[in-house]
Amino acid sequence: RDDRPINVKGWQPDNYGHEYFGPVPLSKALAMSLNSVAVRLTLEMTPDAVVRTAHRLGIASKLEPNASIALGTSEVSPLELVGAYAPFANGGFAVMPHVIARITDAKGKLLYAFPDEQLGRVIDPRYVAMMNAMMEQTLTIGTARKASLPGWSAAGKTGTSQDFRDAWFVCYTPHLVTGVWLGNDDGAPTKHITGGSMPVEIWSRVMRAAHQGVPVANLPTSSGESFMSGLFGGGQPAPSSQQAETDGAAPRPPAPIRTTSNQPAPRGGGMDGWLLDNLFGRH
Repeated sequence: RDDRPINVKGWQPDNYGHEYFGPVPLSKALAMSLNSVAVRLTLEMTPDAVVRTAHRLGIASKLEPNASIALGTSEVSPLELVGAYAPFANGGFAVMPHVIARITDAKGKLLYAFPDEQLGRVIDPRYVAMMNAMMEQTLTIGTARKASLPGWSAAGKTGTSQDFRDAWFVCYTPHLVTGVWLGNDDGAPTKHITGGSMPVEIWSRVMRAAHQGVPVANLPTSSGESFMSGLFGGGQPAPSSQQAETDGAAPRPPAPIRTTSNQPAPRGGGMDGWLLDNLFGRH
C-alpha cells in the first residue's frame, strides 16, 4: 500500500515524525506504525469489517465504525486488548480473560475452578502464522526494536495516542501474552512517552522474569514457506525476534469461524490481499 499523506473529509492523520515511505508492504507498515497505510487499509476493508474482526477476537467494548478506528480512537480496556492478542499466540483459538482460576478451602478442597473449555477457532492457522511473521517485524525493524527476550520468538504491536496521552505495548510469546499501558489517571498528556519507549522496557523486564526456566518454544509459524515468501520476498525466512538483541464485564466468547485451508490466494492480490480477504472476511 502507498504510504503518503491522506485526507478523509478534512481529517488528515499524519505519521509519527511526519515521514512517508511511498509504496510499502503491509509488514513494514505494521512494524513501523505507518498511520496513513492503516487508514487506507481500513477504508478499503471498511470500518465495519474492522469492528467485526475485533469483536470476533474478543473485544467487547463498543467500537465506532469510522475511519479513525484504524488508529484506535474507540476505547478498550487493557484486559480486552491483551485477550484479543491471545489467539495469535495460541494458534488461533478464542480465550475468555478471567481473574480467578481456582478457589479452595482451608483443607484444600476445590470449591471453584474456571471452566477449561475450548471456545472455538477464530483465525485460520495460516493467517495466524502470517500475522505472527508480520508482528515479529515490530521487534526487528519496527517501533519495538528495544524489546529484549533472548532466545524467544515474540511478536506484538506498540501504540501511542494523540498528544502522548497513552502509550501501549502488547507483545506475546507461545508462553505468555503481556500488555503494558502507561498514562495519567486524568487523561493529561505524558512527557512524550511512546509505546516503543518505556512500555517496551517494562515489558522486557517482566517477560524475562516470567520466562525463567520455561522451555523455549516458537510462535505458530509452521504453515510452510509460501506465506513467508509472499510477505518478505524471494522465499527468504522472516526475521525472528531471536535474532534481535538490539534491542469490568467479561467479553462475550467470540463465535467460532470455519477454517478455509483450501482457499487459494486471489489473483493479483498477493499474500497481503490473501491475508486481508480471510482475516477481515473480504470477498
